[in-house]
Amino acid sequence: MSAPLPTRPALAALADPAVLPDPYPVLAGLRHASPFAEAGGALVVVGRHADCSRILRDPRASSERNRSLLAPAGMREQRAPSFLSLDPPDHTRLRRLVSKAFAPRVIAALAPRIIEVCGELLTAAGARADGAAGAGELEVVSQLAYPLPVRIISEMLGVPAADHARFAGWSASLAHSLQPRFLDDNGGSQAAAAQARLEFADYFRELISARRARADDDLLSELIRAEDDGQRLSEQELIATCVLLLVAGHETTVGLISNAILALLRHPDQLAALRADPGLAEGAIEETLRYDAPVQLTSRVARGGMRVGPVAAPDGAVLLLLLAAAGRDPEVFAEPDSFDIRRGAANHLAFAAGPHFCLGAPLARLEAAIAVRAFATRVEKPEMDPAGLAYKPNLNLRGPSRLEVRFAAIRRP
Repeated sequence: MSAPLPTRPALAALADPAVLPDPYPVLAGLRHASPFAEAGGALVVVGRHADCSRILRDPRASSERNRSLLAPAGMREQRAPSFLSLDPPDHTRLRRLVSKAFAPRVIAALAPRIIEVCGELLTAAGARADGAAGAGELEVVSQLAYPLPVRIISEMLGVPAADHARFAGWSASLAHSLQPRFLDDNGGSQAAAAQARLEFADYFRELISARRARADDDLLSELIRAEDDGQRLSEQELIATCVLLLVAGHETTVGLISNAILALLRHPDQLAALRADPGLAEGAIEETLRYDAPVQLTSRVARGGMRVGPVAAPDGAVLLLLLAAAGRDPEVFAEPDSFDIRRGAANHLAFAAGPHFCLGAPLARLEAAIAVRAFATRVEKPEMDPAGLAYKPNLNLRGPSRLEVRFAAIRRP
């Protein structure tokens, strides 16, 4: 007798705060039922790896989300200058102007600085311990996962170190506003995001003015000078690009580092393997991206009428891509709910695919690999405090807001 098919959960179940610590059973049910349409056909839910991969590469799948059937009427004619929400040829032009700063050789040259900053952060945490066995405590998010990427991307952009703390609230508000509306219909969060955009814009407008008066050896100065076929970034495009790079350049990496360390703590055999062979750090990051991706979902807008399997997506329909569900698709990954840092899961979709493949993927991978390698090799006898684990109220960019770890000592680098 065959096992009964699982009942399709309601999509709104993902908005339940009780689901946030472990959304994967719900995502598995949605993946199994997908593709399916909701909202009268204006929303198509996609959770299978093959379908998500195909849509991300389909030129008919638009990134101009403000022009969807579900976008509020007042937003439909707006055109955001951030290349994250643009299609070619505008997306191509803006991305080309930025991509030089994220070329593999440029990112590889950052490794010594990332190692240095990571070392400083762990040494500072060790210095706060009193030396007794089990007496030390590391709050992974605030003491390692957050300050490492925010410091690196700020240094790249030329943002003064004294201003880093100002960005935390603005960035969190913008990140939370990326939630799909069915997950967050709180008008207050949208108002906070709008205020954060204004404050970010004011800040970068002043910094851009200062760099135009006196250029420096940083990414912002390069963007001001950059040209593509005789065209430069407008001030509005410069501001939007700086905000995107700063927010995307650390928010997702914070989640990646935190999720990786959490998974390793929950799987002591994998942590022991990494400690014995630090060369497995890159594999640990790829497995985290598949197993517990910091970006759980994304969306595209169907253009010209599309089909996803048997489901018709009319022009303007939102295609909701459950990337985290695709990462555990048993059609692609054997034993998908197991965490195995030797798996070699290079075909995950955590950084998307196609023309919008994450520009900062090499930097995120490098920062996260350095961080987990240092954690595994320097932090002795780490133990997670179950009471010290809490999640951000954001499924889309999912990760701990707090992850407390007790340790015996932190070795010298």
